Amino acid sequence: MSLPNHCIRKRHRVADLRGLEQRWLWALQSDAADRIIDVRLQRMDNEIYMLAESIGRQLSRRGLSVTVAESCTGGGLAHALTDVPGSSGWFGLGLVTYANSAKHRLLEVPLECLEGEQAPGAVSEPTVRHMATGALKASAADFAIATSGIAGPGGGTERKPVGTVWIAWACRGSRDNVEMRTSCQVYDGDREQIRRQAVVAALGGLLEWLQES
Repeated sequence: MSLPNHCIRKRHRVADLRGLEQRWLWALQSDAADRIIDVRLQRMDNEIYMLAESIGRQLSRRGLSVTVAESCTGGGLAHALTDVPGSSGWFGLGLVTYANSAKHRLLEVPLECLEGEQAPGAVSEPTVRHMATGALKASAADFAIATSGIAGPGGGTERKPVGTVWIAWACRGSRDNVEMRTSCQVYDGDREQIRRQAVVAALGGLLEWLQES
C-alpha cells in the first residue's frame, strides 16, 4: 500500500533534520577542537615571550649577546627574541639557512655533513654543531642557538620521522674555545606546533645554561 504524499514529505524532512543535526554536531566539535588548539598555541606564545624576556634580562645584566642560526624554525627564534623591547642591546644577528647550500655558504657546514649516502644530513647533530659555531663566527655574539629539523607534513623517514628536531647551543669561551650542548627531540603535532615546540626548547635550553653560569 502506498503512503499519502504528505507522509512521504514528512519522512524526507525527518531524514534531512537528522543530516543537519549530524553536520551541526560535526561543526561544533570541529569548532571546539579549533578553540582548544588556539588556546594551546596562545599559551605556547606566552611561554615563548616569557623565555625570550628572561634571556634578555640575563644577557643584558651580564653584558652578553646571542645569535641564532635557524632552519626548521624559519626565523621563529629571531622573531621571539626581537619581540622583547630593548633586544637590540643583546641581539644583533640571526641567520635563516633553510637550504643546504645556505648552510654551507653562510655557516660553513661541511658538504660531507649534507651530501652523499653516508652523510648525517641536515637534520643531525654534526650539522647543528657546525651551524652554531658558524653563527658565532659570523657574529660578535657570546652565545648561539642552532636548529634543524623536519616540521612536516612530509619529509620524514623511519630513522628521522616528522617532528625530529636537533638543537645546538654554543658559548664562546676564552681563547676562541667553544663550549657546545646539543639535544634531539621528536615532537608531536602539525607543522606549526612542531616549530613552536622547537622554539620553546631552544630558548629554554639557553635560559637554563645562563641560569647555571
